[in-house]
Amino acid sequence: MMPFNLLFAALALYIFGAIMSLILSKNESTGSLISGVSAAIAGVLGICASLPVLFGGGALSYQVSSPFYFADCILRLDPLSSLMLFVISLIVIASGIYSISYMKEYEGKGAWAMGFFMNTFIASMVALVVSDNAFYFIVFFEMMSLASYFLVISEQKAASIRAGLQYFLIAHAGSVLIMIAFFILYRASGSLNFQDFRGANLSPAMESVVFLLAFFGFGAKAGMISLHGWLPLAHPAAPSNASALMSGVMVKIGVFGIIKVGIDFLGADTAWWGYLVLAFGAVSSVLGVLYAIAEHDIKRLLAYHTVENIGIILMGVGVGMVGIATDHPVIATIGLLGGLYHILNHAVFKGLLFLGAGSVIYRVHTKDMDKMGGLGKVMPYTAVAFLIGTMAISALPPLNGFVSEWFIYQSLLSMGRDGNLMMSLGSIIAVVMLALTGALACMCFVKVYGVCFAGAPKSDAAANAKEAPKTMVFGTSFLAIMCIVLGVGSPWIAPIISNVAASLVHGSQAVAVTNGMALIPGHPHQAILSTPIIAISLLALLIIPFAISAWFKGQKMQNRHSNEPWACGYAYEQRMTVDAGSFTRTLRTMYAPLYTLRDKLNPSVPFTWILTKTTAFAAAVEPCFDDYIVMPIARTTQRFSRVVQRMQFGDFRWYCLYMVIALVILLLIPFDLGVK
Repeated sequence: MMPFNLLFAALALYIFGAIMSLILSKNESTGSLISGVSAAIAGVLGICASLPVLFGGGALSYQVSSPFYFADCILRLDPLSSLMLFVISLIVIASGIYSISYMKEYEGKGAWAMGFFMNTFIASMVALVVSDNAFYFIVFFEMMSLASYFLVISEQKAASIRAGLQYFLIAHAGSVLIMIAFFILYRASGSLNFQDFRGANLSPAMESVVFLLAFFGFGAKAGMISLHGWLPLAHPAAPSNASALMSGVMVKIGVFGIIKVGIDFLGADTAWWGYLVLAFGAVSSVLGVLYAIAEHDIKRLLAYHTVENIGIILMGVGVGMVGIATDHPVIATIGLLGGLYHILNHAVFKGLLFLGAGSVIYRVHTKDMDKMGGLGKVMPYTAVAFLIGTMAISALPPLNGFVSEWFIYQSLLSMGRDGNLMMSLGSIIAVVMLALTGALACMCFVKVYGVCFAGAPKSDAAANAKEAPKTMVFGTSFLAIMCIVLGVGSPWIAPIISNVAASLVHGSQAVAVTNGMALIPGHPHQAILSTPIIAISLLALLIIPFAISAWFKGQKMQNRHSNEPWACGYAYEQRMTVDAGSFTRTLRTMYAPLYTLRDKLNPSVPFTWILTKTTAFAAAVEPCFDDYIVMPIARTTQRFSRVVQRMQFGDFRWYCLYMVIALVILLLIPFDLGVK
């Protein structure tokens, strides 16, 4: 019961923060402080509520009184939901503290409303992942979508309103598919409880229908390729603390839903489901990073990297589903371990990068990377934290992004070695695409960090910038430290997540993923990795350049030149510096067809067209009701009233005549009153 007490306390604090933001709408500074602090404390309570199940295993259930007779309000903390609760709460701690100073930028612009919707958004996500009833799941899913929609349009600019509209349309189109899937499960099980969904008696064909509905419905929320059009518009439009939660956490609700339906409810007993998830994941990862490389807007670039990393997560989930369907429990567990570990890792480093980008935008007041530059000197703490985030998302050892991708690599290699021909072909293609994704991600973030933080300032705002406020530095630094902890400490963290993965693989025993301080993918003869040893080695190697620098420092100072850089004999100009466009121009030319494909795959275009046509049709149809129904009735009533009006002359003799005529008519009408 203790975990649920902590969970209820966390939810109460989120609600308290939301209400106080409304009450203190005239004093937004105090409201933002209370909102941020209460969210951070609630995040700590949420972590404490998740740990007993994560460490102890099993599942805890608690039923709350429901006002609806047809739906039981059941809360369930199993390993998967506890992991999601941990991920949400961890990012909330950083974003809550970060928002204390960051929201000053929005005071007088609706900061009180942002605080309300932010806390509502977080509370709905927390309630959603622990809900064990389809009705309440959908209710909290809609609350999450609506609250995040209002965060997207919070600036009330044309671009943010357009982004919010596209997000609203795609999110609710996905919701409709999810509702249909749940309705089919309800008809088969006779109940809305998830426990009954797990035992639903469906034919293989109907199981596939349910899976496809859930896959594309939740895939729209996850932002996988072909359903990602809202993501690069909505995430940059929202405040940065909201972007960190939307990109780092909310999209994982989509992956959570795919795992919940495909594996938990349906058992993942059909191999092509896993191949479908694997294929969408591989394509999403490559196209996501390619689209990111071409961006100049730093938040839009990070949003496209969310598409990339959702693809990487789906690759791990796809391998897990294939392993379950083909009765390879070790492959399934390692694949799901990689996917679940990357859910946590991506939330941390993507939250860090969005908060870091928010700190930069807070000081230079632009999202255009070509107007930044040289920020590493004036914002050193933000620069170091952002550098750690770029290294983590680029999967460089020994940071956390490397560990989870390593497990996904190992699951793919195991699938190719131990599986059938189809599994071998799928693993080869997926490994190549994952390797290409990693290389392009490194290239992209060399560009980002070099253009934004290195070199000379490219604008007066960049030249005159200063370090972000302390609470914002704390938020980014906290997540930077977590990137290191989740990477170097992976030999102690991976077994916990492996148990979560094993709980999803029915009949699977715990798989060995560690050997002392080393990581192993089930068998030590396949591969072995020790992030603590890598970390110690890298720290030792860092001593060498510092020693060389200290030894030759004096001589270097004597030979230093301070002239302008050589420009091949031409007069040097500021515009000769490398910018975000020149860095990737060759790549964008090589892959021009894929960038054209981005617009073709964007579902927001047909959605917008449908909305425009529907609006025009409604505008044309709406007067028809008045012209052909309401107005004829009104005109007939007016004519009748004029006739009646003519009969009312106000003369007493005419009224007597009417009475006589009425009596005569009544006398002429026969009535049978039943009197004998």
